[in-house]
Amino acid sequence: MSESLSTDRDEPAESAEEPRPVRRQLPSFLVIGVLSTLLYLVLFVLLRPVTSSQAANLVALAASAVANTAANRRFTFGITGSRGALRHHLQGAVAFLIGLGLSSGALALLDVAVPHASRTVEVAGLVLANGLATVVRFVLAKVWVFRAH
Repeated sequence: MSESLSTDRDEPAESAEEPRPVRRQLPSFLVIGVLSTLLYLVLFVLLRPVTSSQAANLVALAASAVANTAANRRFTFGITGSRGALRHHLQGAVAFLIGLGLSSGALALLDVAVPHASRTVEVAGLVLANGLATVVRFVLAKVWVFRAH
């Protein structure tokens, strides 16, 4: 009996709900994005003293990207249950790679333009790169990853 309850609970929300309009998705996406960015920056700052900027960026971005995809799946696009979760996370990995490219590029550019940049300057560069990556992530999430929602 508990198995059938579990199955009912794991049914995706899309079977009962209409797709959420962008005006309802955007605020949730923005809140999750801000929280994910804060997590990313805190992890970066904590890791930076013990590793290179590129390694700290990779680890911090990977950890925050998984949390970001899971939160957007549930709260922005209203998808519950496990159906499609692996596909959503794999598609989210594409957005992660774009964000990684932008943030790694920003750090590499900083290293050339401002050798020995302060942590504050590194974080500012990452905030700018992450802002651009956020726009790309929303578009990808809306038109590709969670397109039916």
